Amino acid sequence: MSKPEEENPKSAREGMKKYKSMGLTAFLVIAASILFFLLLYKYEKVIKTVKTILYILEPIVFGFIIAYIMYPVVTFFEKCLSKPIRMIVKKEKQASGLIGGLSIFLALVFCVAVVAILAVMVFPQLYTTLSDIITALPGQIRDASVKLTEFMQQEGMDAEIVRNLTDKVLQFVNNWVKTDFLKDMNVLFGHLTTGIMSFFSTTLNIFIGVIVAIYVLNGRKTFVRQAKQVIYAVFSEKHAVILIDTLKESNQVFGGFIAGKLLDSAIIGAICLVVLYFLRMPYTVLVSVIVGVTNIIPFFGPYLGAIPSAILILLVSPAKGLIFIIFIIILQQVDGNIIGPKILGGSTGLSAFWVVFSILFFGGLFGLVGMLMGVPVFAVIYRIISRAVDYRLKKKGLFELAAAGKEEQKTEKKEQ
Repeated sequence: MSKPEEENPKSAREGMKKYKSMGLTAFLVIAASILFFLLLYKYEKVIKTVKTILYILEPIVFGFIIAYIMYPVVTFFEKCLSKPIRMIVKKEKQASGLIGGLSIFLALVFCVAVVAILAVMVFPQLYTTLSDIITALPGQIRDASVKLTEFMQQEGMDAEIVRNLTDKVLQFVNNWVKTDFLKDMNVLFGHLTTGIMSFFSTTLNIFIGVIVAIYVLNGRKTFVRQAKQVIYAVFSEKHAVILIDTLKESNQVFGGFIAGKLLDSAIIGAICLVVLYFLRMPYTVLVSVIVGVTNIIPFFGPYLGAIPSAILILLVSPAKGLIFIIFIIILQQVDGNIIGPKILGGSTGLSAFWVVFSILFFGGLFGLVGMLMGVPVFAVIYRIISRAVDYRLKKKGLFELAAAGKEEQKTEKKEQ
């Protein structure tokens, strides 16, 4: 009689555990359904609420982004400073603190110096470029009109149409300067005032973000440890290990993509600067910076940088503009087939189709930021879904189908 009495509480506990698991699953399904409903039917309010929260947390968001960008630089300085500082400071705790503090300081100085150098290089030439375009545009219109008129006269065509069109364009420009220019300037100054206020607000948030980034980098080991504790406390050991591995892999994808893209873009900008200097192209520094910065955006970036740069050079010299277009086509082929694959490798694991899809999708949702971050974000989602599908196939005993998917992914990586 004693044995059944001992087994009953155990079986009761197992039954309760089963019902608790079912209840938790049902709750999560209902909560997910409610969130999905709100996202579909209250889309504008949800987006507005998210934007409000992000606006409030903007300095914190900036801080984490700056910390993430600075992290590779910090680790580089830590490796460089580790041996010499440990030779001088014998106590491990003091040496570690000094290495961490100096590395963060040097990384911050390096990043600020890079931004300052780019600003000094770009803004003066940007001002000069705009001034030159505004000054030279009427003369360029007249020169183009004269050349087109002469060509039409040589071919026996009626050139009066060109003269009338040129006169109307020049008359429109003169009238606009005399009548509508001041009114447009008032509107422009209104927008400029709003833009200046927004600029100072963003600058303040970035400054606070830098301070947050320093705290995040300094306490990153503590944050990692606390995150692990929370994950193991909330999830079972098996699911916690899976989640931590997924987060580590996601970090590798993000870090590898961002660092690789920055290095690739810096190399492309430097090559562009050297070649344009020897070709004696106008606006060499400005064009090189535009080409290098826009190259960060995958797939569409080279075209976004090449088009305005080509227009700037074409306005000065059509022949040099044509040479620049040929050079950019060659440069992008070299980048796409040699430099990019060597630096980035298979960091994302996405095919060309999914790269274009992720840029268009996330770019449509979040604009320029979506175009920049869409590829690594989608790469993480793609890997998670691939692993889930692979797990389900193996659970159903479809090992050949799962193996075929892996072989296809290996082939795509080799082709990239």
